[in-house]
Amino acid sequence: MTDTLYIHPETPQPRLIRQAVEVIRNGGLIAYPTDTTYALGCGIGEKKALEQLIRVRQLDKKHQFTLLCQDLSVLAVYAKVENPDYRLLKAHTPGPYTFILQGTTEVPRRLMDPKKRTIGIRVPDHPICQALLEEHGEPIMTSTCHLPGDEFPLTDPQDVRDFLQGQVDLVIDGGFCGVTETTVISLADGTGPDVIREGAGPVDSIF
Repeated sequence: MTDTLYIHPETPQPRLIRQAVEVIRNGGLIAYPTDTTYALGCGIGEKKALEQLIRVRQLDKKHQFTLLCQDLSVLAVYAKVENPDYRLLKAHTPGPYTFILQGTTEVPRRLMDPKKRTIGIRVPDHPICQALLEEHGEPIMTSTCHLPGDEFPLTDPQDVRDFLQGQVDLVIDGGFCGVTETTVISLADGTGPDVIREGAGPVDSIF
């Protein structure tokens, strides 16, 4: 059974945010709105929730996962970043960007690229995301709510509830989102930014 919480997209209710975070802390998988599309999320160390996410999205072993972070203060814990790259991240967060970086030993190996040992880092510009992260106190493992065979990610909360019924533990209905995913920038090889995917974030200011 999938529960639904109706959370205000601009002024999230603290009581409901606490309920949502309890689901994450108890090993659950949630669907929630972001500043781009709806996403799926779980605790970093929750193996069963991650396995369920992989089943829902039918992901292969090469999939690059991302950590949703409240800000860059936790960056050094989970990723290796040089000063010039840090300045680039600081200038583009929070916002619709995912940055691929070399992961540290604090990141579970199952979340990283199996060969490159990289991890995505994302700081969202959305009140519900920020409230969840502040209450949780640590990053959330996240992946776009893009179902197999669909051309676009889920953006309508009604569709999220309908299609994910019984497949996630909680849906946060925070209204409509966009259909464009984040812009993905790799900083993993130390040679400067490499645009992996153009999305909602403009690339003009990256270079």
